[in-house]
Amino acid sequence: MKKILLSATAVGLVLAFTAREAQAGGYPVFDALLDAAVEAMQKALDSAITGIGDKITGAVSDMNKSVNQVLTDGFTQEANYSKAQIGAQEQITDASNMAMARVQRDMRNRQIADEHITNPQMCADLDNQQAITIAAGQSWKVATGIENVSDPRGEAYPGQPAYYGSAQAVQAIAQLHLQRYCSQPEADAGLCTVSQVPNADQRATSLFQEATLDSQDAVNAANDFTTNLIQPIVPAALRGDQLTSVMGQDEAVRRRSYNARMSLAHSILDYIIAVFSPSVPLTDLQKQQMTNQGLTPVDKASWIQALTLDVERRYSDVNYAAQLQAMPPATVQREIATELAETNYIMLQTYKTQLLNASSNAATLAASTEKNYSEAVQMPTPSMSSN
Repeated sequence: MKKILLSATAVGLVLAFTAREAQAGGYPVFDALLDAAVEAMQKALDSAITGIGDKITGAVSDMNKSVNQVLTDGFTQEANYSKAQIGAQEQITDASNMAMARVQRDMRNRQIADEHITNPQMCADLDNQQAITIAAGQSWKVATGIENVSDPRGEAYPGQPAYYGSAQAVQAIAQLHLQRYCSQPEADAGLCTVSQVPNADQRATSLFQEATLDSQDAVNAANDFTTNLIQPIVPAALRGDQLTSVMGQDEAVRRRSYNARMSLAHSILDYIIAVFSPSVPLTDLQKQQMTNQGLTPVDKASWIQALTLDVERRYSDVNYAAQLQAMPPATVQREIATELAETNYIMLQTYKTQLLNASSNAATLAASTEKNYSEAVQMPTPSMSSN
């Protein structure tokens, strides 16, 4: 561009100098030549300027292309970086999710395993429940055995003292008392030697003292107490002509009613004796529980004590409470189901007792009604005659 400007200037200077010399030398000055020079210079300038503009435009265009390319490359690279970062984050997230899923799966598997592992308390529950069931069956046998002895006595069956008369029945019960339960006044009278359990056959503690009657002597004392409570003296039996006479037959009907009511009364108390009779061996855990409760452990317990231990274990035993705190939810639910089953068992036994009470109330009502009933008018005996 500088070269073009210098050439146009040089032409102008030459033309001017030539005109000046022509004027100085007396030559004529031609305007046309000057104009031509100016025009040529103008064209040269225009051409130079146009070239300069084209070059500038080209340079700017090249620069714009270069900038656009740089920006495009930069944005492309930035986008690639973002894609790579997002991809890396996706991989990290996927790996984290997979790892957490495995951890949660393992935790859930562990929870399921813990919930299905047999808790030691369940074994204790089963042992106690089996002991209760066995004791109930043994108690029934004990009650049946006692009834097989008390019923023939009350019926004045052959071989029983009352079969031979009321005096023999009184003498037998008195002699039994002196042999087993002699008191100090009786010993002072020279009738017997003082017993270790004086008057035990007339004290309620012989039956309701402990949860388990600890020996055969204790069972006998409880039975003798119920005998004195219900039927200490048995009426003499009706024998021979007493049964064949009209009055004897009438008395026999009344005696059978008496025997039935006495049998029912004995049956109820025999059931209670059986409930307290030793009938099932205790486990070490049950003995330890008795020790924790301040009781004297026994090797063989009654049905009522086995049931009591199982109920009190869930209510006040420290060891059970500690295990309950550590039980998983499924084990707690099984424990609740076991307690509901035990509740049903107790309700069933309560229902059986209510049946006994209902039978006793019915017998009492019948006896009371019979005693209060009297014929309004004494009627003559009808005579039958054939026409």
